[in-house]
Amino acid sequence: MNLFFEESGDFKVGAVLTQQGEAFQVEIPSGKRTKVRARDVLLQFDSPSPVELMAKASALSGDVDISFLWEVAGEEEFGVAELGAEYFGHPPKPEEAAGLLLAIAASPIYFHKKGKGRYKAAPAVTVQAALAGLEKKKQLAQVQAAQVEELKSGKLPTSMASIVRQLLFKPDKNSIEYKAMDAACAELQTTPARLMLSVGALDSPKALHSHRFLYEHFPKGTGFPVLEQPAIPLLPQADVQAFSIDDVTTTEIDDAFSVSRMSDGKVRIGIHIAAPGLGITRDDAIDVVARARMSTVYMPGNKITMLPDSLVDIFTLAEGGVRPALSLYATLDTSDWSVVATETLAETVPVATNLRHNDLDEIVTEENLTTGSGDYPHKQEIELLWQWAQVLERGRMAKRESFGLRPEQNNRVDFNFYVEDDIVTITRRKRGAPLDKIVAELMIFANSSWGRLMHEHGVPGIYRTQGGGGWANRMQVRMLTHAAPHQGLGVDQYAWSTSPLRRYTDLVNQWQIIACVKHGVTAPLVAPFKPKDADLFAIVSAFDSAYAAYAEFQSTMERYWCLRWLEQHSARHVDAVLLKDDVLRLVDIPLIIAVPGTRHPRGTQLKIELISWDEIDLSVQARVLEVNTSAVALDESMELEEADIADEAETVAEKTAQDESYSEGSSNEEPAAAPPEAAS
Repeated sequence: MNLFFEESGDFKVGAVLTQQGEAFQVEIPSGKRTKVRARDVLLQFDSPSPVELMAKASALSGDVDISFLWEVAGEEEFGVAELGAEYFGHPPKPEEAAGLLLAIAASPIYFHKKGKGRYKAAPAVTVQAALAGLEKKKQLAQVQAAQVEELKSGKLPTSMASIVRQLLFKPDKNSIEYKAMDAACAELQTTPARLMLSVGALDSPKALHSHRFLYEHFPKGTGFPVLEQPAIPLLPQADVQAFSIDDVTTTEIDDAFSVSRMSDGKVRIGIHIAAPGLGITRDDAIDVVARARMSTVYMPGNKITMLPDSLVDIFTLAEGGVRPALSLYATLDTSDWSVVATETLAETVPVATNLRHNDLDEIVTEENLTTGSGDYPHKQEIELLWQWAQVLERGRMAKRESFGLRPEQNNRVDFNFYVEDDIVTITRRKRGAPLDKIVAELMIFANSSWGRLMHEHGVPGIYRTQGGGGWANRMQVRMLTHAAPHQGLGVDQYAWSTSPLRRYTDLVNQWQIIACVKHGVTAPLVAPFKPKDADLFAIVSAFDSAYAAYAEFQSTMERYWCLRWLEQHSARHVDAVLLKDDVLRLVDIPLIIAVPGTRHPRGTQLKIELISWDEIDLSVQARVLEVNTSAVALDESMELEEADIADEAETVAEKTAQDESYSEGSSNEEPAAAPPEAAS
């Protein structure tokens, strides 16, 4: 005896070996034996054989007219045997009954299952709705197939044109467009990003990287709403002629300097910071925009500003203008360069000159400053600032060493990126140049001094702190709302305050500093942020998140432009320096790559062959050609002494204290390599 039975939703056949009560021991055609309960048996038959029955039943099921069968089934529940007699005109043979059952089970639109071998015809309304759904699904499948063919032929379907970024970065996987893209990728054995580039949905890998960032962080675009220009209070005008020192591409000029000689022989140095905090107030429309962005976003050749250009133009310390500023004046005794007194004023400052590194770096050298050689604007002021900057640096280094840290190494090489018409120029620039050091030291002095001012007045601010506790705390830079030492910089407190046009933390601190200046001991009562203000903690958290994302994007774009530089120069054989393990950095550009299996001392110079690189996934394939084990790159070896304390990334980002001007040169504004502690 043979059985046709249902098991786990599948129909099977087999020969009965034994029967014990309501259970059968059955051998199915594959040779496997299984236990079948009587209630799961649909048919018992002697012939044909199980294999033959299944073959005939499958063939017959394909010939059954389901719509006709549905019409004759009636409205009552039925068994397959009784419906088969009506359909075939005679009691169905085993293969006919099995075939009919297969056809009915495969047509849930027409028949609803009520039990083992029992069904009921679906209502007409249900059938019509289901058939309409099937037709729609069929049409969508045809549309999808057509889109797949378009993509495979190198064309972008019209329906995808407006949702390319969504398809790539946050797709609705149930949409026809995504399914078509996914199917085309599978057939072409490619990725969605490469497919979209190949069909012209994106014009370059650069657009891919930019769109990915913008879709996540600027989903509504980078434009600004219409904002009312802020009212600037009447302020006294400073009796100085200030000058700034920045990269040629800088437009958000936050800081400038002045030097005044006093009748008693002392010198009064002014550090003047652009003061949008005098016009913007907490929670006004401009503040809402600035807080949403948290910082200007930099990338080679472009930037997304925190504030609209029209507002920046009001406050930027542009040449020939008289602009509102928060000024920190330090009175110095030049006999020993001690700071006799400091004073902070809200005022307007005449800006005489915007000096540019690109014009002066070759002239304003340590040698020329020592000998008094060279001719350039504000020469006497710069010579005096240079002397004070060296004193400030020595003081910081002594403080740093008292914390148990090694002195900073200033012979690292940084890189500036300039992009014009999609042609990138990458220039090397050694840290510690006089103009760099002047700006760096004076900004650190201002940030430390204003941090102390807020602390002494009991006003909270946003501080950068490093050190204390275990090893992790010694190297980690954290943001707090109270003063604490920054051991890496060698200062007792450090509050970002000198870039209010470009960083929201600095704008917040500027509001707090202005409150201290205007209200003195009552500042804690009237400052925009009171002690233990929960909103201040929220700003710290949001800024950390945004700043990290922006830095990652900047790093991505700098890596992209490094690969473009390789393409422009047809670079194949290049020099590199071993940073750590098998991680190398090219000498001419700041491209870091891994060459597995490279095992040499840190700082070893290598000649490598660049086999290939990919501007989409930013990968590089390379191999070592030559190893100069006797030579160690000077700038790298010195840097790697400090790498004993922290990894390369940490030494760059948090350990060293370098100048504000680095924030302008690389990426046409602020390089990823710039230490955030000194970025203005």
